[in-house]
Amino acid sequence: MKAILTLLLFLPLWLTAQQVTYLHCGRLIDGENESVQNQKTVIITDGTITAVQDGYARPPAGANVVDLKDRTVMPGLIDLHVHIEGESNPRAYMEEFTLDPADVALRATAYCEKTLKAGFTTVRDLGGSGVNVSLRDAINRGYITGPRIYTAEKAIGTTGGHADPSNGRNRELSFDAGPEQGVINGPEEAYHAVRTRYKNGADCIKITATGGVLSVAKDGSGPQFTQEEIEAIVAAARDYGMHTAAHAHGTEGMKRAIRAGITTIEHGSLMDEEVMDLMVEHGTYYVPTLSAGTFVAEKAKVEGYFPAIIVPKALSIGQELRETFEKAYARGVKIAFGTDSGVSPHGDNAREFIYMVEAGVPPLAAIRSATVTAAEVLGRADDLGRIRPGYVADIVAVPGNPATDISTMTEVNFVMKEGKVIE
Repeated sequence: MKAILTLLLFLPLWLTAQQVTYLHCGRLIDGENESVQNQKTVIITDGTITAVQDGYARPPAGANVVDLKDRTVMPGLIDLHVHIEGESNPRAYMEEFTLDPADVALRATAYCEKTLKAGFTTVRDLGGSGVNVSLRDAINRGYITGPRIYTAEKAIGTTGGHADPSNGRNRELSFDAGPEQGVINGPEEAYHAVRTRYKNGADCIKITATGGVLSVAKDGSGPQFTQEEIEAIVAAARDYGMHTAAHAHGTEGMKRAIRAGITTIEHGSLMDEEVMDLMVEHGTYYVPTLSAGTFVAEKAKVEGYFPAIIVPKALSIGQELRETFEKAYARGVKIAFGTDSGVSPHGDNAREFIYMVEAGVPPLAAIRSATVTAAEVLGRADDLGRIRPGYVADIVAVPGNPATDISTMTEVNFVMKEGKVIE
């Protein structure tokens, strides 16, 4: 009896020490059910979801209570394609000559905070200078505010290809980039480049399987790796426990990447039915980045925003991306959410939901692409992307009901990451 009385005496202190939080949710999209649920309580203990109950459960003494009865609550959002180090602007092509790594890092802290406050508690950074690794680590250590970052460090390309950092330079400033800089020629160098990314702290591998819209080169769609090179990259990445992503606009580059076992196809602008069927057969995910396509098509009309060699590519990409996306979704290709923010502005990531719904995706399916499906891509399906006991308490809320008005996804007004409310 004495032991029971002692336990009851100290129970409120124990609950407080454990940081117990009750979220009273007017509506809930949990990633489990196919519909919006009403009047639920989500209970969080030390950053982990411990229960989801019907109604507005009465909290014990010492617990925190958050009133979200006028909002729709859902798992923290995941953007699988960002470039957190920078943001598109007319001076972007000169910044590598004018900004030091410290400048890039300090500026990027603002992009990290904007992204998190927009409701994106996790992002996959698909290539930068390497500062992205330091940003990830600074967030994990609590030095700066931002989303959980999975980073590719530097993208891997081929000589003269989309990820070759020496493109567009004069002879005095140009250099022969190699695997250390993420540029390869042949399977042996492919292994070297992947292992270097691993050594430098990458979480995943990104390749540029075709030309790109924003590279200072005329070709935006031709294949830029041999089949053997991509197979070597995918095999090396698997050896080191990393998944793979392929930037790709043209069909042949996509086919080679899919056959090699790539995890995700990014953009996929000129995807045809053969590619779509290959993706369904291999279980390849499609990350459409409609936001970037829309943004570059608009900015290409602004004189001087992009170098002249980029303008023709940028003008055509927006409509092509949307038409491809509509066909791929209808054909059953697995869609995973990604924006290419950094091309489009950081913090505007949720506009992608609007573009997806305009293209025919049901609102809850669009949200699922940024929660459940995106978590699968990252290998975190067991603890991210759902509001379920045992899952990390990454939770966001919006006013209204996104199932009937998807634009509310751009109005996130509550963000919790790992059980901590982001102010």
